Amino acid sequence: MERVFLIKRIEKDGRLKVKVKPDCNFNAITGFDDEEIRVDIAAPADKDKANKEVIKFFSKLIGKQVRIASGLRSKEKVLELI
Repeated sequence: MERVFLIKRIEKDGRLKVKVKPDCNFNAITGFDDEEIRVDIAAPADKDKANKEVIKFFSKLIGKQVRIASGLRSKEKVLELI
């Protein structure tokens, strides 16, 4: 169900806004609204570990490769299909 929801959100403009909470117990989508999807990531926000885990997590969920289009040093990121 999460995968279908994410794909529909991305199909609008090819981008997906996420708000990341790093250093959690596991990776999970914790909520969403019209603007963004909230996600917990197990990796710390140190040395790009959380960014790499966000890419890995969403690529696996969506079934396509994604990249961080903006927000590399922020909790609020924009993901884009590549």
